[in-house]
Amino acid sequence: MRTIVFDIETVGELGGAWKPEDLELTICCVYDSGTDQYYSYLKEDLPQLWKILEHADVLVGYNSDHFDIPVLNKYYPGDLTRMKSIDIMKEVQGSIGRRIKLDSIAEGTLGKKKSADGRMAMVWWKEGNIKKLRDYCLKDVEITKLIFDHALAHNRLMYKELGQKKEIKLDTSRWLTGETAALTHTLGF
Repeated sequence: MRTIVFDIETVGELGGAWKPEDLELTICCVYDSGTDQYYSYLKEDLPQLWKILEHADVLVGYNSDHFDIPVLNKYYPGDLTRMKSIDIMKEVQGSIGRRIKLDSIAEGTLGKKKSADGRMAMVWWKEGNIKKLRDYCLKDVEITKLIFDHALAHNRLMYKELGQKKEIKLDTSRWLTGETAALTHTLGF
């Protein structure tokens, strides 16, 4: 299956009762298993991303069903919610009954921490520092891919909480099986 691991960064107001759809996308970074490459797309480059997504079988992200896909869907001329999606945060929550930050999963499973957080990405965007923004987003995609690969290989992840490692058992047997929903091809191919 052609798998796209992805992450987005946004700008906008996060206070109060905000919705992901109210935020503006600044960058989307992806890993494409079809090419074994990482790519990044600023908002104005998104039409190039659609070709990749329209040929993918599954999207993989972290908190992606609740956040990334709704934001990205604002820009896509079709409906990305029709694609098969593996939201690792949702899988974790389904296993242990609560949400765990990507940073805690990365530290427990990979022994790595994220390089920054989404608020810093907003600062870099406002400063016009696209290189730092891109590097941060690509690093999050790399971490998400490594976590995804680990979960597939071991049917579990680890997270760190209060200095202790804890296990999350996962059933990944259906993650890369089953039918996928075809997207309408927006680019005429």
